Amino acid sequence: MNWHQKDIKEIFEYLKSSSEGLSSDDAAKRLDEYGPNVLQETGKKTAFMMFLDQFKDFMIMILIAAAVVSGMMGELSDTIAIVVIVILNAIIGFVQEYRAEKAMRALKEMAAPTALVLRDRKPVDINASELVPGDMVLLEAGKIVPADMRLTEAAQIRIEEAALTGESVPVDKTAETLSGESIPLGDRRNMAFKGTTVSYGRGTGIVISTGMKTELGKIAAMLQGEEEVKTPLQKRLAKFGQRLGLAVLAICAIVFITGLLRGEQPLIMFLTAVSLAVAAIPEALPAVVTISLALGAKKMVRQNALVRKLPAVETLGSVTYICSDKTGTLTLNRMTVEEIYVNGRVFKNPDEQELSTHGSQPAGLFYAMALNNDAVQGGDGRIIGDPTETALFEAAERRGFNKNRLERDFPRTAEIPFDSGRKCMTTFHEVRNKAAIQDARIISFTKGALESILDKSTHILHMGKTVELTEAFRKELISVNDRMASEGLRTLAFAERRWEALPEEITPETAENGLTFLGLAGLMDPPREEAKEAVSMCKTAGIKPVMITGDHPLTAKNIARRLGIINDGDGVMTGADLDRLSIEEFRERVEKIRVYARVAPEQKIKIVRALQDKGEFVAMTGDGVNDAPALKRADIGVAMGITGTDVAKESSHMILLDDNFATIVKAVREGRRIFDNIRKFIKYTMTSNSGEIWTIFLPPFLGLPIPLLPIHILWINLVTDGLPGLALAVEPGEKGIMNKPPRHPKESIFAHGLGYHLFWVGLLMGSVSIFTQAWFMKTGGTHWQTMVFTVLSLSQMGHVLAIRSETESLFKQGLFSNRPLLGAVLLTFLLQMATIYVPFLNPVFKTAPLTAGELFISLALSSVVFFAVETEKWFRRRRLRMQTARDDA
Repeated sequence: MNWHQKDIKEIFEYLKSSSEGLSSDDAAKRLDEYGPNVLQETGKKTAFMMFLDQFKDFMIMILIAAAVVSGMMGELSDTIAIVVIVILNAIIGFVQEYRAEKAMRALKEMAAPTALVLRDRKPVDINASELVPGDMVLLEAGKIVPADMRLTEAAQIRIEEAALTGESVPVDKTAETLSGESIPLGDRRNMAFKGTTVSYGRGTGIVISTGMKTELGKIAAMLQGEEEVKTPLQKRLAKFGQRLGLAVLAICAIVFITGLLRGEQPLIMFLTAVSLAVAAIPEALPAVVTISLALGAKKMVRQNALVRKLPAVETLGSVTYICSDKTGTLTLNRMTVEEIYVNGRVFKNPDEQELSTHGSQPAGLFYAMALNNDAVQGGDGRIIGDPTETALFEAAERRGFNKNRLERDFPRTAEIPFDSGRKCMTTFHEVRNKAAIQDARIISFTKGALESILDKSTHILHMGKTVELTEAFRKELISVNDRMASEGLRTLAFAERRWEALPEEITPETAENGLTFLGLAGLMDPPREEAKEAVSMCKTAGIKPVMITGDHPLTAKNIARRLGIINDGDGVMTGADLDRLSIEEFRERVEKIRVYARVAPEQKIKIVRALQDKGEFVAMTGDGVNDAPALKRADIGVAMGITGTDVAKESSHMILLDDNFATIVKAVREGRRIFDNIRKFIKYTMTSNSGEIWTIFLPPFLGLPIPLLPIHILWINLVTDGLPGLALAVEPGEKGIMNKPPRHPKESIFAHGLGYHLFWVGLLMGSVSIFTQAWFMKTGGTHWQTMVFTVLSLSQMGHVLAIRSETESLFKQGLFSNRPLLGAVLLTFLLQMATIYVPFLNPVFKTAPLTAGELFISLALSSVVFFAVETEKWFRRRRLRMQTARDDA
């Protein structure tokens, strides 16, 4: 039912209630019928089940199987390493899932604990969970609204609804019936919603919805119903794990059968096949992914982005759309006086000197701004009060009109508070400073909507003189006001009246007439300077910024235009426009829309889903309760750290500690770097594994024995995959990382030539190893097995140095630009030398000391892979230069 469009009498009849409230008996019956006024939670998984769920991943199952086989073969070090990696991975996954469950708890805590209601015609304090439809609730400043209600009485009541609707300033409420179709939540001025806070005044309302039927309850239901979307990395790794598992089983079977056909011993062939299987599986991958994400998350905290769910770090690199809230993220979340109209001139954010230069020092206007103002300055210098009033306080203070100082010369003696009917407020002040104002003992200042102040004014202050407010002046003022409003500014008009004595009867009728018009102020929450640069960077990086706000369409359009999100001719889609479109129609248009205004919570989810249906990857920012379901649904939910509610933070993947849009762009850059590094690790480890497979797989077909023993394979796997692979996680970002378009979300992990590289470099690595075996067996060398073992190990070190960049040469990058990697390569080299030259390790690894000549040849052959990959990069750079030259031409 559209309660806001119903007359109060009609609502009383429908709910079988009255202005005197319900009886205790009637309330008890209704409590049985409607249930308690609480938010309900769906069936939850136990913590133990959440932990077990972490082991369902296919890659994790393969690793567990590898650990069991390694244990059976007596390779306990491998078994322990794999088990530690798997358990660490499970703990991280469990912590993330457990945190998500806290979102509902935070939402429940927003509900008011008690409510003041009329029961049996008397006001009583009851537990808010006992409220029922038909109850009459008394509201006053500081109270949390305990249920959704239709206001029946509104005495200058203002309600802070930012958390629910996104409205940046408290909303003036009324008890009048509203008319019009499709009125957005934020414009239902005669309604009060569960979980919002009364900031000023008092009122009475009849409860129309409780529990899960309230607007807050609908959000809770959406929050429970929204599935978290898997990150691109999770999807890619799951697919990669499945394919790898099948490929490994096939290769092992072929190696085992081929060995048997050649007459090798079944036990030796079984151990070789199993060793190959363990070697082929990159067991360090989950650890590298986790460490890369954790290091990235640590770096992002220093840039004011707190990551709550680790996979989100990488997902940022895939983002194609950033849907951002306006207030506080793209703007400063601080109302500011942007324009002043005085003495027939408009000044854009003028300072005192500029006003004086034009002979327009409008003392009266700034007296009005400072004195007709309920904002107060605390001992720490902070200004506390309504956002509009604090903006006026600051504007007057910046020009030398400090309220605290002025109040000593002009103390307030009376006031007529603001109400939504008159659309103005008036304050009276005793004139003690006769030098400033000579012809009055009392002065009153009135501020409010232009039409209201014009109706009450007969004169205007123009060029320092009081003259009659003619029709020409009126037309000019209306024109200036309309122009300011069209640019999204909130306008306030100011007037004064001078008195010989305080009126005996202080009422709007006696005091608010015969006023002298002083001037107009245009206010706005201005855009952040750094947000404009961040929007431009987004566009360069192929990311489309979208503004979604509960604010007025004109304000949204002006801010978006100033930030460069839209151009002058572009339109804005409102929540009402969105309602009229079917999901199919909206899906066709969604990629063209850049600004949404006056949107409801469920519409934010509609926007996210429509973009996801078109294959886009969406980051959504938000701070209110109303944002929580959309934050959970988005590929990356970004909550505000300063203004964000606990519900929004618990539903998010990442929290902006400075509430700044520019921080998201920094996080995207970091996400791209991390994915690049994970991809480099996969490139490195899978090429190494490919080289090992070719080295064992091909010799039997060439009439050669299998060159490596199981111990060699497991050693290479343990030493080369470990430290050098982990060191790739700290590789700096490549140049121009933010000049590329985002990766396509469905793009394979082997895209952009990675699969081809893995094949040819792995084959080259295997070929060099087999060439070493064949040559030294033919020339009668007795250390050929040790040489193959060394060539294969060190080829992988050359490879890891060469793949640090997709295009840039290592000689240009410099060896010392990734010191951890250089250290890991040197340590691996020393460990490999130890297996050859430390006597007690020779029988363990079945190796023999190499002569200086044999070692030199091994090192020379090991460098073949490094120079081959450097040559590949040279061709790639050449191709890019030619392409750039063609594009420029």
